[in-house]
Amino acid sequence: MTTSSSNLSAERSWSSGFGFIMATVGGAIGLGNIWRFPYAVGNNGGSAFVLAYLAALLLIALPLLLAEMSVGRAGGMSAPNSLRKLARESGSSSAWVGLGWLNMLTLFLVLSFYSVIAGWTLAYVIKLGSGMLSGLEISQVEAAFTGHLGKPAQLLGWHVVTMVLTMFIVSRGVSSGIERVTSVLMPLFFTVLVGLVIYALRVGDVAAALKYLFEPDFSQLTPRVMLEAVGQAFFSVTVGTGVMLTYAAYLPKEVPLARSATIAAGADTLVALLAGLAIFPIVFAYGLDPGEGAGLIFVTLSAAFAQMSGGAVLGTVFFLLVFVAALTSCIAILEPMVARAEEIGHINRPKATLLVGGAITLFGLSTIFSFNVWQDFRPVAGRNLFELFDYFVSNICLPLGGMLYAIFAGWKLTAETTRQSLSMSDGLLFQTWRFLTRYVAPLVIAVLLVFSLTG
Repeated sequence: MTTSSSNLSAERSWSSGFGFIMATVGGAIGLGNIWRFPYAVGNNGGSAFVLAYLAALLLIALPLLLAEMSVGRAGGMSAPNSLRKLARESGSSSAWVGLGWLNMLTLFLVLSFYSVIAGWTLAYVIKLGSGMLSGLEISQVEAAFTGHLGKPAQLLGWHVVTMVLTMFIVSRGVSSGIERVTSVLMPLFFTVLVGLVIYALRVGDVAAALKYLFEPDFSQLTPRVMLEAVGQAFFSVTVGTGVMLTYAAYLPKEVPLARSATIAAGADTLVALLAGLAIFPIVFAYGLDPGEGAGLIFVTLSAAFAQMSGGAVLGTVFFLLVFVAALTSCIAILEPMVARAEEIGHINRPKATLLVGGAITLFGLSTIFSFNVWQDFRPVAGRNLFELFDYFVSNICLPLGGMLYAIFAGWKLTAETTRQSLSMSDGLLFQTWRFLTRYVAPLVIAVLLVFSLTG
């Protein structure tokens, strides 16, 4: 039997439900929670964004996560093949396979810049641990960050290290590579993150942080903020990309899918909020700007670490934590593309990993050069290539992919097929999910997509 006709869940599977949950949580938790979420909060009015984000996660992202996973479990293969199989069985158009290829494009773009930023966090483990930033003022820390971005050779080196680690783990397979690594890293991640939160609450400005994160200011809930919140929710749990579809395809039938997905989404939300509680008390305590943007952890927080007693150790631990989160997400992003390469190329996993990972590593140069040699190249709306990729993925690809999965799972698959895939009874919870998937999520996403393209 050829790889292209093989069922992925028959060839590769999680050894336990715990391993699947840890891998799913690891895939959902990453830079979206610790790097992107805090600066998105800072740039979008603080608590108003948090409120919109939580609503988007509960009412849109979680239902669509379940929709995508139901397709994976029912199809049992990569995104394109699962969609082709289920479309054929349901009498739908074969054009639905195009959604699977949209997933592949999205993942390729995401990992090409995600791994570069993950490399920054690894570089800052060294910078903080060696004391390079100790005692510097914020202007000096900002200059150091600008200098870091201005050295393409160094950025490439850290990017390559991140991709090599990612490729090595993925090449080992599902149970021996991905599951084994995430089952160790994720419990460690949570332990360290909670420790950082406790420290921040002891030494930081807790009152200002809590007000900033949780006191609603409804005047800030503009269409733009809502769009950013939905994009953040999608980016954070990687919904609409085929990642969770692929992971669900490997899941044994006896493991309840809906419960596992809910745990992953809940853990993702918890980490995003804990990251805010670990970062903002320190930011406010040192009178720094919470709306720094993408440089929030690399400039603002690093400046706080540079000034505080024991900041070198604390900063090292923090950036190591961020890198662990980023690495588990890199693994999750690469896996669906490797699975697809195995199917269409009739090649083994190590070769597929090397081909796909190598191509992404090379394409990552476009992001690296966006901050130095190509920094003046801003082809659309004043955005450099990195900013274009980030906008295109977060505001178009992820919402579009999620909306199409909602339509496919909600309207093309039968209720019985999705119910069995999700391991749910035909009760209120299932009917609520089906209503949100069929009507609410597609309508909201369609409105926000129109706003994104015309606003």
